[in-house]
Amino acid sequence: MHSVVLTKGVPDFREGQVSFDEDGHLERGATPTVMNPNDEFALQAALQTKVKQGGRVSVMSMGPPGYESVLEEAMGVYADDLYLLSDREMAAADTWSTAITLSGGIEKIAEEDGQSGEPDLVFAGFKTADGETGQTGPQTSWCLDRPIVTHVISLDVDEEAGRLRAKRLVEGDVDEIETVEAPLPAFVVTDPEFEPSYRRAEHRLRHKRLVAETEERVAEYEDHLTTWSAEDLDLDPDFIGLDGSPTIVSGVDPIPKAPSEREATTMTPDDEEGMAELLETMRPMAGGD
Repeated sequence: MHSVVLTKGVPDFREGQVSFDEDGHLERGATPTVMNPNDEFALQAALQTKVKQGGRVSVMSMGPPGYESVLEEAMGVYADDLYLLSDREMAAADTWSTAITLSGGIEKIAEEDGQSGEPDLVFAGFKTADGETGQTGPQTSWCLDRPIVTHVISLDVDEEAGRLRAKRLVEGDVDEIETVEAPLPAFVVTDPEFEPSYRRAEHRLRHKRLVAETEERVAEYEDHLTTWSAEDLDLDPDFIGLDGSPTIVSGVDPIPKAPSEREATTMTPDDEEGMAELLETMRPMAGGD
């Protein structure tokens, strides 16, 4: 069983990490890049599949050379090997040209693996923290001509039968959970509600061993990293990067700036009068009268 997990580097939106220019636009060069938080659920789903079925987990990202740190972070969750698709020709890509590039990378892995063929499962997280479109996963699935299951919250794979069974969250007027099946190879988009399950003792022991092994590999992640250019993937320059991006941005709204300075008042629990004033100040924020 071979799983490929797609991950993306996004700005670190934690307070104090984000830098803006004078117009309120994000300064990517001055803001640290981290792994998209939703991608950890995809990594956990791939790890669960490896624990129960064996095999291999590959993690792939597209981005500049600095994205190696994103793959190092992914290695910390779990990965056997890492792939970075990096080339100036791939820069400024929208979701569609990104999907074309990622599908080219997955097909390249299948080509390198020879007779073992294409990966059984491709995992992606739900939305990225910067784009919020949720389009890249489904578009990559379309490029690979695979069945796709989205909003997956739990997953079981029957390798012998060549099928997966998943529970997925259906959001609407009333949240519902439905169970679906799909043939392998397939594409899975995990929901932030995904929870790995290790009910059998042998699975819990194997999970513990694999996590310990990958922690040791993090320090030597570069030994497990392969970098491919557009030429390596034999991609048509007209279909990748900015030239291959049909998206037209009609406008950009500056991100509201946080106050540059804040005033703090120190009080102790023994200050009954001060605590009462604080509660009165906070009551409207909590929806009280």
